[in-house]
Amino acid sequence: MNAPLVALTGATGFVGRHLLSDLRAHGYRVRLLLRRPTEAAPDADSAVIGDLARPMNMARALEGVDAIVHSAGIAHAMSGRPEDDYRSVNTEATIALARAAERGGVRRFVFLSSVRAQTGPCADGVVDETRPAAPTDAYGRSKLAAEEGLATLGLDWAALRPVLVYGPGVKGNMASLARLAATPWPLPFGGLRARRSLLALENLAEAVRTVIAAEGRLCRPYLVADDGAWTLPEMIAAMRRGSGGRPMLLPVPQALVSALLRVAGRGEAAERLTGDLVVDTGALKALGWRPLVATPDGLARLARDAAA
Repeated sequence: MNAPLVALTGATGFVGRHLLSDLRAHGYRVRLLLRRPTEAAPDADSAVIGDLARPMNMARALEGVDAIVHSAGIAHAMSGRPEDDYRSVNTEATIALARAAERGGVRRFVFLSSVRAQTGPCADGVVDETRPAAPTDAYGRSKLAAEEGLATLGLDWAALRPVLVYGPGVKGNMASLARLAATPWPLPFGGLRARRSLLALENLAEAVRTVIAAEGRLCRPYLVADDGAWTLPEMIAAMRRGSGGRPMLLPVPQALVSALLRVAGRGEAAERLTGDLVVDTGALKALGWRPLVATPDGLARLARDAAA
């Protein structure tokens, strides 16, 4: 019973489910902070706090808690949501939970923010935390505003800014890419040269445990990504090799692919496919974090799991 007690929000989501199993596998006690009792997991303590924007019973829910890992929120993939929704859930609810943590004597608050709090979907050069934050959409602005709110409190905190996360159960853009890679046809992406950082679920979980255990006060954001950055052809080739196939990528010029996507009304997709987003994780590595999974291996396993 001397193991640290971590309170976790968002445990029913893609990232939260993995964090729950990872924390327990590494000896942490975990208490789930839930909206309703039906979300309780059989292998974890739980406390029902209701709506995060208007939580209840927080003193009791946080009793004995050493750290909070806050992974709940409105995801970037939920397009079309009004900006007020992002601010209410991603900003105001985060700050309300952190204030409750401060009152309850919680040692550290770990906030799962996003690279989109730092930058838009693409960026020139390698991005690190010293570059002024310049989010370009409601999602990114809501995450940055939450970080800024945390900075006004006396509570010790860390905001992890992950790039695009992949792993079992992934949805959104990475799930679409995995489905595309699983087709037997040649794909017209061999000419794309933009490089992007990615993040395996296991490496994100390692980052969470690193900042939970870090000594001293943190009170800052940390970018999180696998080592290296990869072109779309390299990602597809890794996935196809993982499922026993060949890359089969046609060298269609990048400018033509971009033009066709823009004509089809997929301007942001064109920007993602033809623009770089490479991040530097030196600040997190200074705390002792090291990625456990290499991107090509993680993508190959994702493809194998999808084909199983």
